Amino acid sequence: MLSPRDERDVSAAVAAAEGPLRIFGGATRQIGNTVVGEGLCTAGLAGIELYEPGALTIVASAGTPLAEIEAVLAAENQRLPFEPSDMRGLLGTSGDPTIGGVVAANVSGPRRIQAGACRDSLIGVRFVDGRGTVIKNGGRVMKNVTGYDLVKLMAGSYGTLGVLTEVAFKVLPGVETRASVLISGLTDAQAVAAMSQALGSPFEVSGAAHLPIGEVGLPLTMLRLEGFADSVAYRAGKLTELLSGAGEISVETDPERVRAMWQELRDVAPFHGRAGDVWRVSVKPSDGPGIAARTGGELFYDWGGGLIWVLLPEGTDLRARLGDFAGHATLIRSSVENKARFSVFQPEPAPVAALCAGLRRQFDPKGILNPGVMG
Repeated sequence: MLSPRDERDVSAAVAAAEGPLRIFGGATRQIGNTVVGEGLCTAGLAGIELYEPGALTIVASAGTPLAEIEAVLAAENQRLPFEPSDMRGLLGTSGDPTIGGVVAANVSGPRRIQAGACRDSLIGVRFVDGRGTVIKNGGRVMKNVTGYDLVKLMAGSYGTLGVLTEVAFKVLPGVETRASVLISGLTDAQAVAAMSQALGSPFEVSGAAHLPIGEVGLPLTMLRLEGFADSVAYRAGKLTELLSGAGEISVETDPERVRAMWQELRDVAPFHGRAGDVWRVSVKPSDGPGIAARTGGELFYDWGGGLIWVLLPEGTDLRARLGDFAGHATLIRSSVENKARFSVFQPEPAPVAALCAGLRRQFDPKGILNPGVMG
């Protein structure tokens, strides 16, 4: 296994490679098809290179543990906007998630509906392409007017376009107070309608989820509010009034309970330690209940109904059940055999597939960077 200690080591290793490279950081997000090749671990590229709390920016080497970055930010009452999830419990992995892995998979939690995805907070990258060339794009400022927007392109590329060595983010102030407005007993369609109404309101909802089977066996719809204490209290009251006809409403204000319920949702905790395949379905929220009814599995909704997590018996072809639909289904957890059988990622339309193949040839002409991980 190759264990580079700095960017020059990465460049030399990629330039000298004569076969496929299996690129990883903490190896905690083993999503995608299995890559057969020599391992290249970026965990040695660790450390916060620059942190300017006043400018709301942080720059770190790709192998820096996510926990270290979150701790440094928390010490200044700041945070990453996009609430990255921890997939270790769902996937049964260990180790430390790295910030490079977060970017490579464009990891984004419940707050995406308000703050955007990981790529929306990413303002700069350094990476080594398939030739061994070091490329930099973006930087500490948010304005970027240079050619290709490689910053956005690298987020979610799963190491197929380059080996990330450094990333830069804009960050946000921390949250003083959180509360959850909870509605019990709604059908899926009623819940999506209520979440859409809440998200369309002026009350700055930062999380909207629905569990068809909640803590006491009844459907539970969750709406999160964050900010200054007086503002959260005011908005919770107004949101309760707005949704008064939707069902039985309560407001959870205990900070630990609110934090725990959204962390469990973020990390897909309802499916931890349970047998079966886990799929992630992205759709237009209004289409969610109809799509969900065709899955035939246990599920819950995030992102106001636009993200559906589904647990199915091992070896179930969810895409065959769904047929044609406007969205995509990703196989997050399954056996190696089933990943190869079904393809982890939604098959791309021919024009999109041709475009993606062209990009990979441009950045990785030898075809050595995580080949086949995305299908």
